[in-house]
Amino acid sequence: MARFHPLRVAAVDRLTDDSVTLTFDVPPPLREEFRFTPGQHLALRRFADGAEIRRTYSICSPAPHADAPGGPETLRVGVRLVEDGAFSTYAFKELCVGDELEVMTPAGRFTLDPAPGRYAAIVGGSGITPVLSIVTTLLEREPQAQFCLLRSDRTTASTMFLEEVADLKDRWPGRFQLVTVLSREEQQAGLDSGRLDEQRLARLLPALLPVAEVDGWFLCGPFGLVQGAERALRDLGVARRRIHEEIFHVDGAVDTTPPATSSVPAPAHSTVTVTLDGRSGTWPVQGSETLLETVLRNRADAPYACKGGVCGTCRAFRVSGEVRMDHNYALEPEETEAGYVLACQSRPTTDTVELDFDR
Repeated sequence: MARFHPLRVAAVDRLTDDSVTLTFDVPPPLREEFRFTPGQHLALRRFADGAEIRRTYSICSPAPHADAPGGPETLRVGVRLVEDGAFSTYAFKELCVGDELEVMTPAGRFTLDPAPGRYAAIVGGSGITPVLSIVTTLLEREPQAQFCLLRSDRTTASTMFLEEVADLKDRWPGRFQLVTVLSREEQQAGLDSGRLDEQRLARLLPALLPVAEVDGWFLCGPFGLVQGAERALRDLGVARRRIHEEIFHVDGAVDTTPPATSSVPAPAHSTVTVTLDGRSGTWPVQGSETLLETVLRNRADAPYACKGGVCGTCRAFRVSGEVRMDHNYALEPEETEAGYVLACQSRPTTDTVELDFDR
């Protein structure tokens, strides 16, 4: 069960003109609870002017070995400044060493357990953050693994973790391949500048590596980049089960408002039964609220971060009943086929619905 704990800020380090890393000290009693798989994220919480603000940021440090006693002594996340961002502005301009933040235990399924094989990632901007943890952990633990990283950034100056990625190339020159594309700056060597769209990726990927031999593809960044990369890979014959996606933000061109109509009418009255942290309850759904909103009215400890269908923190198993999800940018097809839903995007289409957050 995901839960918040207050953690002390051990370091705030500037990466670029618009990004920082935050390092948290993890006290010994909490280290097992904060053990993470490379690629997972943390939800951070603060209160300002009486309002609760939650944001999700990926862990960028390598994961501790599963067999090692204890969990991580520190946790490090990357934060990019967003215009008018309530949390990122605070983290970038006000947060200091010694301050405390409430940090949720690690969550997320955009992960890779180190194993022999060939892997690749296509990332844009701050999408490098979870992939840095994935590739570093993989190369350190698994000598029979190779990784190709194709990253897109606006300029060299705006590139997060520039030195850390260069260090990977120096440490494992035979096992780590790095290809950088800048959209707003010409490079002296390498690929021409420009965006990594679907057509360009379809031409570029077969020239970089044997696409069919890649055991896992990790796509992370803006919605447009991730969706274009997925279409390019599918056209190149890559099976959907080998493609893993995490979206950091949804482009403005994508409609994020709930659909006005549904082919299945909403019931006049419905209830939701929820199992959460070993306890169950049943409550009426009021009006057009989502199931997460219903649960939060009765259980303030329900897990969530973005409420936009992007982070996947509110993932729950649908035990019975039917729901309509307004949007889904977090769950992969095999998860929805298995019965998982995003509570923040789910509205009942039957009189009763049962969800299990503990599965």
